[in-house]
Amino acid sequence: MQRLLDLIFPQRRQESPPVSPEQLAAAALMVEAARLDGRFEPHERERIAMLLEQRFGLAPDLAASLLNEAERAADESVDWHGFTSALKERLDHDGRIAIMEMLWEIAYADGELAALEDSLLRRVAGLLYVSGKESAQARYRALERLGLAAG
Repeated sequence: MQRLLDLIFPQRRQESPPVSPEQLAAAALMVEAARLDGRFEPHERERIAMLLEQRFGLAPDLAASLLNEAERAADESVDWHGFTSALKERLDHDGRIAIMEMLWEIAYADGELAALEDSLLRRVAGLLYVSGKESAQARYRALERLGLAAG
C-alpha cells in the first residue's frame, strides 16, 4: 500500500538519511561479535537493531536496512580493523566507550560469553583506545541492562 501511495503522491516519499561510516562500522562489529560463537540468532539480530535505533536515533526500517548492510560488509571484510579505524576517526572517546557497551551487550545477548567473543572485544577496545577499566565498566553496564549482573 505504501508503495502505491508513493507512486501516486511522490511528494510524500521521504529519502532515508544516508548511513554514516561510523554507524556501518558499529553495526558490522556487532554482527561480527554476534557471529563469533558460530550462531547468529534472531534475538541477537533484534538486539542489534534495537541498539542501532537507540544509539543513532534511527527509525526501525532504517535500522533494519543498516543491519542488512552491516551483514554484507562483515561478510566481505577480511578483518575488522577497517571498522575500528572508522569509529576511532569519527567518534570521541565517550562515543567509543558507548560502542564498546553495545558490543558487550551483543556478546552477552545469549546469556553467555564465548572465548572468541571476549577476545574480539578486548582487541577492539585496544584498537579504539578504550582502557581495560573503561571496557570493564561498559561490560558491567551491558550486563546490568540484560539482567545478568551479579548483585
